[in-house]
Amino acid sequence: MSDWDTRKTVGELHEVRVMRELEHRGWTAHRCGQGTYPSAIREALRRSDTALRQFPDLIASRGRDLVAIDAKTSLPSTTSERYAVSRTCVRAGLVFAGANAPIPLFYVFGDLRVLTPAEVAYYTADSWRPASGAYHLVSTARAHRFDEVFGAVVARSASHHTLTERAAPGCT
Repeated sequence: MSDWDTRKTVGELHEVRVMRELEHRGWTAHRCGQGTYPSAIREALRRSDTALRQFPDLIASRGRDLVAIDAKTSLPSTTSERYAVSRTCVRAGLVFAGANAPIPLFYVFGDLRVLTPAEVAYYTADSWRPASGAYHLVSTARAHRFDEVFGAVVARSASHHTLTERAAPGCT
């Protein structure tokens, strides 16, 4: 399995986890972005500089609320208690947020904590950065809890099931 395939698998598992957490809070979520494209398009994007490479992974709605989500895995650092978000990703996130306002873009990290691209840029604006630094490093203490952003888990009746919970026909 290639490095990309490994990262894609880990990323997809995190996306599914985020989608389920959103559904438990009354949101409807759907995948979008690079991970949903055919392999030929993903390969072409990999060799380009376009911001489409950083397009959000999910779009979600609840009532009239609509949000975009970029699910970030393998973060935070296990030793520094900081998230590492690429400068390219933050720049693309700021452009996306500006072009699609008022729809907010949220980064949801592996620990289900949440930041926006603007927060990542702001919290690291005065920090020391080596000239070769390709990442914004932001303290995990700055992130919001998932429930603070997307609401608490809502109670559901036993007869209410989301698509991710339904078994395929014939499966038990």
